[in-house]
Amino acid sequence: MYRDRNIRDPVAKQRAATFLGMTLTSPIAVAAGPAATDTHCPYCSLQCGMRLGGPTADAPVAVLERPDFPVNRGALCGKGRSAPALLARDVRLTGPLLRDRPGGPLRAAGWPEALDRVAAGLARTRAAYGPDAVGVFGGGGLTNEKAYLLGKFARVVLGTANIDYNGRFCMSSAAAAHRRAFGLDRGLPFPLADLPHTGCLILVGGNPAETMPPAVRYLRELRENGGTLIVVDPRRTRTAELADLHLQPRPGGDLALALGLLHLVIADGLVDEEFVAARTTGFDGARASAMAHWPDRVERITGVPAHQLREAARLFGTARTGIVLTARGPEQHSKGTDTVGAWIDLCLATGNAGRPYSGYGCLTGQGNGQGGREHGQKADQLPGYRSIEDPAARAHVAAVWGVDPLTIPGPGKSAYELLDGLGRPDGVRALLLAGSNPAVSAPDAGHVTERLRALDLLVVADLVLSETAALADVVLPVTQWAEEDGTTTNLEGRVILRRRALDPPEGVRSELWVLRELAARLGVPDGFPTEAEQAFDELRRASAGGDADYAGISYARIAAEDGVFWPCPAEDHPGTRRLFLDRFATPDGRARFAAVTHRPAAEEPDDAYPLYLTTGRVLSQYQSGAQTRRVAELNAAAPGPYVELHPRLAERLGIADGEPVAVTSRRGRAVAPARITDGIRPDTVFMPFHWAGAGRANSLTNPALDPVSRMPEFKLCAVRVEPAHQEASR
Repeated sequence: MYRDRNIRDPVAKQRAATFLGMTLTSPIAVAAGPAATDTHCPYCSLQCGMRLGGPTADAPVAVLERPDFPVNRGALCGKGRSAPALLARDVRLTGPLLRDRPGGPLRAAGWPEALDRVAAGLARTRAAYGPDAVGVFGGGGLTNEKAYLLGKFARVVLGTANIDYNGRFCMSSAAAAHRRAFGLDRGLPFPLADLPHTGCLILVGGNPAETMPPAVRYLRELRENGGTLIVVDPRRTRTAELADLHLQPRPGGDLALALGLLHLVIADGLVDEEFVAARTTGFDGARASAMAHWPDRVERITGVPAHQLREAARLFGTARTGIVLTARGPEQHSKGTDTVGAWIDLCLATGNAGRPYSGYGCLTGQGNGQGGREHGQKADQLPGYRSIEDPAARAHVAAVWGVDPLTIPGPGKSAYELLDGLGRPDGVRALLLAGSNPAVSAPDAGHVTERLRALDLLVVADLVLSETAALADVVLPVTQWAEEDGTTTNLEGRVILRRRALDPPEGVRSELWVLRELAARLGVPDGFPTEAEQAFDELRRASAGGDADYAGISYARIAAEDGVFWPCPAEDHPGTRRLFLDRFATPDGRARFAAVTHRPAAEEPDDAYPLYLTTGRVLSQYQSGAQTRRVAELNAAAPGPYVELHPRLAERLGIADGEPVAVTSRRGRAVAPARITDGIRPDTVFMPFHWAGAGRANSLTNPALDPVSRMPEFKLCAVRVEPAHQEASR
């Protein structure tokens, strides 16, 4: 039932629910028959439960209601409801494609020819230039089983250190800060069901009303229970409109804002001294840093009025319990790790960590962004969230794989560094890419596209011909969510199970099968199971004893318990819904404050580029849009890119609503229609990043990297904006 205490008219309620992309009832009001399959949405990190039934006129399966799954309780956004449209043959790849000469067209091919071409190219590159000249780039939407075997394939079969994935662009800064403070990284250290029971929730740089609409019910329930919602965002988003208090800082101001709130908490005597003394270390350094960020200074840096800073500090500091959630807004910066660390400091100082209904958490973006890095896609990690540089970790994983620990390569290049080096003499010359579309989604995407073109061999495994796949020498069509079994790990650390509901088209294969076939051709005939449950059982053994311990999780348990929370070291262990209640995962059991200080972004506005650009998602598209742009219902709701700007800025620049405008940065240019709104700061423009072509927002973004997480600075760069006709006449 949709509820909003401020909306009483039934028609208005329906419109509001549609606005948020929520379903009030099942999209198909039929009972699930014996052939119905319980599974999960293929999109965001909520991994909403859904039930698939018989075919419709538009898709091979129909989405039915599954109200018993606790995360979404039956609600789905428009992306989830329309997901079966991607299963239709006319929107997806149904057979391998090959390019016979550079610049030539792609042609249809059989699987033996395609796999032989890939294996020969990888072997030739490795023999000529060494194993690190071969690279692997994965995706945060791949199942745990695929992510695990992709990492194993890179290290055992190819012998390369160069594997990373697009999850590096998602929550790597939050992960680094989480590990630094708590010794362990899990997106949320508590279930989503805790949110409505906290006293004050600060949501920093997240817009779940558009990115994960079924989660909005938790925010509404929080307010209905008497809790307070504070939203921090340069834009008045649909989520910000739900808030009791909306703080609207300049892009890049989140670190100073967090330090300013900590300053006020200390100055107003709201520190939980007992908690700080008993369960933390490093407070003196954090206090010294915070005291250098007094309200007037923070107002000058962020543009947030001092009286709003004081109100936010009072609301959070006096609440009975408190939670801070961050998303890409504060994380996708060259100082993202320190920014998240400052928000964690605010939680620690007020005693809001390691207690029920309190703590810091990160809203993971991609469907398996959490599991994808836990089990081997990340350049510096082995399965179980183990460090690849830890001799004991290497020995454990090597024993599971049946190899000498010395043969496992060390850490490789992070995602952008790997992409930036493609085709260069000392970089990757042959790349196997699965489930990602960096030609649209990477920062400075024009440059990344040039590097992709420079490769000796590009192999892309995907379900559609994405912009990156269109550049490939070999394209391998692979199965998707409803055509395969497999697990993912949602933003709560809940390991869930996707179940196969139908057979894929005849010419489509699973990535597990592809990896086995390639491994055999490259001299490793064993160790790559094609059945997902067998791969998961090996993953369990590889993760045993690690931070992300899945040893006690089985397919049967997941199905019986609506998912199992890791760590779960044994089959009789209940799983860990809430972390850190007794101690933090550091050697001494104490959480660590971070003594951080504000610093400018890598690129600030100047006379030539006087405005901030920030980017993000919209309700009816997802990530690079490779999938959602192929769904008619979603395209009708969000047909193309736009440039959001304030009326005062539009008037000053002579721009009318709907007029094409050119946005130019030091890296590139994008053109899209203007969308004029007073919900954005006058010094800031916004573009969604789901589209290729002239409106590609990532043609503009800055690849400057966080020194710890290696996260690019997607969320801020300096731009110039002008009417497109004026820019073209120069």
